[in-house]
Amino acid sequence: MPISDLALRLVIAFIVLLALTRMMGRKELSEMTFFNFVSAITLGALTGILVLDENVSLLNGVLALVGWSAITIVLGFIDIKSKKVRNIIEGQPRILIKKGEIMEDELRKVRLDIDALNSLLREKDVFSVSDVDYAILETDGKLSVMKKELKQPLLKSDLGIQNTKIHVYPISTEVISDGKVVTSNLEKLNLDTQWLEKQLQLSGVKSISDVFYAEVKKDGTLYIDHKNDVLH
Repeated sequence: MPISDLALRLVIAFIVLLALTRMMGRKELSEMTFFNFVSAITLGALTGILVLDENVSLLNGVLALVGWSAITIVLGFIDIKSKKVRNIIEGQPRILIKKGEIMEDELRKVRLDIDALNSLLREKDVFSVSDVDYAILETDGKLSVMKKELKQPLLKSDLGIQNTKIHVYPISTEVISDGKVVTSNLEKLNLDTQWLEKQLQLSGVKSISDVFYAEVKKDGTLYIDHKNDVLH
């Protein structure tokens, strides 16, 4: 392909893609839902073909871009008007933590493990699952977190509530993950399995196998999430 033809295709592809992207709106850039992801990949592939494949005419390449963009815009309007279509195209938010309890079934549905959930919580400056009242995974993959009332900094500062708890550890540490004891973390805390089993018994838990997740909080107490929590 001559350099002049390549340069012409590049300029035309850039102008057309910029114009179409502006027509599709900011949502295409700000919210990467399943639909937006597919749309963006397809637009990128069509643009690449338009620029590099000399067997595809400029007219056909531009028409392909315009046609796909038109489909995206039409589906966007339908998405706004119909909740059923919106659920099909973009999916629904998933409640991963409800009233402080981890919803294991919901985690499995969105292909997340407890380590990935903890990572998303840390991105929200939450370092302990026990501080969370609700956590919702939005359709764009972002996690929305509502802390328990007493863990909200605004209420503490406004009402002058002082934290009288003694922090035994600098950070909350998981000791049971997916029903298995994390012995390395217990050792770092100078604790052992016997201590863990005793704490579970005091909380009415008969077996470690009944626990999905547990962590030692900063004050030295144990947060426990049981297996098979049900989302109602």
